[in-house]
Amino acid sequence: MQLIASLTSPFARKIRVQLAEKGLPFVLVPENPHDPASPIGRFNPLGKVPALVADDGRTWFDSPVIAEYIETLSAAPFFLPADRLAALEVRQVEALADGVTDAGILVLMESRRAAEQQSEAWRARQWGKVESGLNALQSLVAGRTWAVGDAMSLADIAIGCMWGWLLLRFPHAGLPAQYPALAAWVERLMQRPSFAQTHPPA
Repeated sequence: MQLIASLTSPFARKIRVQLAEKGLPFVLVPENPHDPASPIGRFNPLGKVPALVADDGRTWFDSPVIAEYIETLSAAPFFLPADRLAALEVRQVEALADGVTDAGILVLMESRRAAEQQSEAWRARQWGKVESGLNALQSLVAGRTWAVGDAMSLADIAIGCMWGWLLLRFPHAGLPAQYPALAAWVERLMQRPSFAQTHPPA
């Protein structure tokens, strides 16, 4: 398998963590989707990472889709429950974590626009989504070992990658102090080799 990914992408990191936890071999192909010369469009018409080229030659894109494909490979441990309703619960938490990341990306991109083009109202609206999502996730994981059920799932992976990206991109936002229970919960995840090995470069 080949994983086309940005080393700082939290969505690509989700797949890298999942593959590492399963011990599945793959070739990491670093790409910058913002580079006009990047070939990522050959793998994903939307020009986004990650994209996965499977051993059978099929290409999969969008991290939830790639994650579900990897779950079909019969390599334990499994990160989606067999029960469809339980799997849906995992997917909803994953969607919440991904949504927080999406809102954070919009804040980051707004800050990179020319000063006269930036909208403080737009930035505040998106950051409000970040805060609302983090509050919900902190309430969810408080006192729990895993976000959903009694085993590690894609929900945990998504939360960990989301948090790592927020700390990378907003180091002065004081998020660990604002969300101490969530920060402590994620810190335990970060001790796993799969997370340590995929820590994004500065």
